[in-house]
Amino acid sequence: MTFPTYRGRLAPSPTGYLHLGHARTFWIAAVRAGAAGGTLLFRNDDLDRGRCRPEFVAAMQDDLRWLGLTWAEPMFSQSERLPRYRLALQRLHAQGLIYPCHRSRRDVLEAAGAPHEGPGADDEPVYPLEFRPPADAPLPPLGETESVNWRFRVPVGRELVFRDLRAGDQRAVAGRDFGDFLVWRKDDLPSYQLATVVDDLEFGITEVVRGADLIRSTFRQILLFEALGRTIPAFFHAPLVTDDHGVRLAKRHDALALRTLRAQGVTPASILANFSVSA
Repeated sequence: MTFPTYRGRLAPSPTGYLHLGHARTFWIAAVRAGAAGGTLLFRNDDLDRGRCRPEFVAAMQDDLRWLGLTWAEPMFSQSERLPRYRLALQRLHAQGLIYPCHRSRRDVLEAAGAPHEGPGADDEPVYPLEFRPPADAPLPPLGETESVNWRFRVPVGRELVFRDLRAGDQRAVAGRDFGDFLVWRKDDLPSYQLATVVDDLEFGITEVVRGADLIRSTFRQILLFEALGRTIPAFFHAPLVTDDHGVRLAKRHDALALRTLRAQGVTPASILANFSVSA
């Protein structure tokens, strides 16, 4: 399939109402796609079965249209693409790049040498090297369904570099700044990292616009892009919007939800007037 030069995407998760932080990031994505004369897709990140709700799926589309954003129809949902993610898991398994993990998050947090402070403090902890099986250990087969976590074995000591189109050069060392990460969960669903990469590859995404809190995830995804296809998109990580106390916005900030602002009579024009691509 041949794609246009530029393909971007919006990728909200229907676990709550969108707030001003989401609105600015998605607006930046729309502006950049429009400036490039490209296509913007809409991906519904609905793999969190416990938190995703149909009313939020409808609300996020309605709120973004109210704001003036448009995208290529139809929207696609990750929950409908599980066979595609499963095929990617099988490819990683055939390459010997993953292994089953029986450790809990608590195990990782409590392990000596699992640093979780500094710039990536809001990211997942570095998986301890002593927890990973030897490279020559027999690899169990995949089951028809998975009841254990599967982790990607990162190349310890390798420095990864990418140039972010807003934040400049970004560097991280595998095994130090990030460790072996989940690609499949014990509830038999793909991780965010794997599902995102599979979607971006198969839909021909050329530029990913998202929040700066996901910069660390980009290094993990680069490894998956290499393993699955080597077509790595460009990245633009937008700065996060914070509240009056300097705390980044979350879906619990109901007062700054687009739904709430609409009900208060705030107009799209007044919201967009405060947005900037570079700020």
